[in-house]
Amino acid sequence: MEVDAELYRRLGDRLASRPNVVPVCGDILALSPEELLAHAQVSPPYVVVANLPYYIASAVVRHFLEAAQPPQKMIVTVQAEVAQSIAAPPGRMSLLSVSVQLYAQPKILFYVPPRAFHPPPKVRSAVLHLQVRPQPALAVDDREAFFRLVRAGFAAPRKQLRNALALGLHTDTASALSLLAAAGIEPSRRAQTLSLEEWGHLYQAWRLDAWPSKRE
Repeated sequence: MEVDAELYRRLGDRLASRPNVVPVCGDILALSPEELLAHAQVSPPYVVVANLPYYIASAVVRHFLEAAQPPQKMIVTVQAEVAQSIAAPPGRMSLLSVSVQLYAQPKILFYVPPRAFHPPPKVRSAVLHLQVRPQPALAVDDREAFFRLVRAGFAAPRKQLRNALALGLHTDTASALSLLAAAGIEPSRRAQTLSLEEWGHLYQAWRLDAWPSKRE
């Protein structure tokens, strides 16, 4: 996959003798996996192996994981800090952790020093393995609403959940306390400490409550 037309042309020349390699010119975020597979004239299942452009790495990972036909697995090179965020356990979770771990089980295979690239970047890299789940880890009936709630929890990650949710959901602290109590979550905790299962409990409690912010 190459977005630059001139590099794509050179790639086609270099790989002309390899019939099993099909270069595609375009923006990876503008093409669905189904369109990419059609270019290669193959059908699922498939895997993604890539050295991702670091500035769009997170977006590309989610692009594939949230597709109608996700891959079986992804093995990608990303910035080390991004890999660590994706694979983080409860206690160090982030919005990115939740976004990826809902769909896949991440594992950092190894780190890559800057000297392995030319020219060498200013950051360390990591090779990340994402084993895509047959089904999302949580039974979420409205993905957009679920991530609206998660974003609200991480709206102020240094704040306790009762305050972060009140801020992120545009409500008062009393309502946030009621929501956390319904989910069985201690209100003094912070968003990064919640497990996927606890986010699921919080979402189920929230979806039963007709808050105006949920309908926006």
